[in-house]
Amino acid sequence: MRTAYSVETVRAAERELMARLPEGALMQRAAAGLAAACADLLGRVYGSRVVLLVGSGDNGGDALYAGARLARRGAGVTAVLLRPERAHAGGLAALRRAGGRVARPGTAEELIDRADLVVDGIVGIGGRGGLRPDAAPLAARAAASRALVVAVDLPSGIEADSGEVHGAAVRADVTVTFGAHKPGLLVDPGREYAGTVRFVDIGLGELLPARPELVALQHADVARLLPAPAAESDKYRRGVVGVAAGSARYPGAAVLAVSGALRGGAGAVRYVGPAGQAVIARFPETLVSDRGPRQAGRVQAWVVGPGAGDDAATVAEVLEADVPVLLDADGLRLADREAVRRRTAPTLMTPHAGEAAALLGVDRERVEAARLASARELAARYRATVLLKGSTTLVADPSGGPVRVNPTGTPWLATAGSGDVLSGLAGSLLAAGLPALDAGSVAAYLHGLAGRFAAQGAPVGAHDVAEAIPRAWRSVRD
Repeated sequence: MRTAYSVETVRAAERELMARLPEGALMQRAAAGLAAACADLLGRVYGSRVVLLVGSGDNGGDALYAGARLARRGAGVTAVLLRPERAHAGGLAALRRAGGRVARPGTAEELIDRADLVVDGIVGIGGRGGLRPDAAPLAARAAASRALVVAVDLPSGIEADSGEVHGAAVRADVTVTFGAHKPGLLVDPGREYAGTVRFVDIGLGELLPARPELVALQHADVARLLPAPAAESDKYRRGVVGVAAGSARYPGAAVLAVSGALRGGAGAVRYVGPAGQAVIARFPETLVSDRGPRQAGRVQAWVVGPGAGDDAATVAEVLEADVPVLLDADGLRLADREAVRRRTAPTLMTPHAGEAAALLGVDRERVEAARLASARELAARYRATVLLKGSTTLVADPSGGPVRVNPTGTPWLATAGSGDVLSGLAGSLLAAGLPALDAGSVAAYLHGLAGRFAAQGAPVGAHDVAEAIPRAWRSVRD
């Protein structure tokens, strides 16, 4: 499990650790890890050209000390000081002793153009807002150059606690982060700017609290949550998921939701809706009914909304059920919002950014710019677990606990019907007994992994993703 902590939490742990260590030892640990990562990226350090973009404070100090280590190994290291009077004195002295130099005024762009590697030490994790006018052109020049760009702890201009970007920011190829991951490294748009994230352990582990801000599950975590039948299991003991989806206009949504549900761990799938013939033709094992949710038979969870058109009555009927309900697509639009809030059984809402914006009464751009805050606000406002789909899928719990961010997936999953498969999969996990937070997290993980397996770098259809779910399941379990 990968965890991420707020700036305030990381700072408190750093202060406690620094009190136990000799002065400057913590910065030397960070600089050593940063220098090692840079050397690994360069391959051949001797004779390479390294440019340090150095702001004030400890972030710039980390860059300067790392630059000194590279200079001692034969790299040509030049520091561009954005605030010469506030540059870290000890780091600057170390760089000069090692043979590094400070750039002359007006030469920064030329140096960046010729560099093999550029180190972003402009602003640390405490920075707010975008880059200042003197730094923004240098960040843009580095992004356009042939050099590898390595960010120190966090790309400058990114909000560490949220991943929000307010103005110009550094686009890194690699970010070397110290002590703990920061939420902004795992959540878009910040994640996109961070590139590949390398973690350097500086000894904060035991000083960080048990409850992080953000959690990213990994294979082992998901494997522990996967439902598995026991020797005495039958299809009903394994759980039955009801799917109320599709319409005359969108029968395919019903087929795709059922396809995900059949592969999600429940023992049986009941389908209710006007697309019964299409469903049974594709999946004859489905239990099909045309008598509405109340008369469909017993289920342990419902999925409602994919392709539902204007069938508000069915959505309302499902929301009255005293079992977990997954609300998606048209269901999010048709549902009575007070009815959602009144529910006592678990509710899992799965909006994309546009649907989330409508639920919050804001524009889509605001949701996409502040994904973490939007997911938390939705969960609190509707007293439901929220799976916010998108470039980084987030799962937020109404309890206000750590938000889960999904690390799997591929841009090829942005295809029609993919969300219907995800809804069926998550609903089946609900019926198999997983709590809403776990069902949403596991479904997003498996769905993303299945998307990778199905696509393998090429366009993919939603049905391909559904068919790859068993492979993803086996990959995680084994």
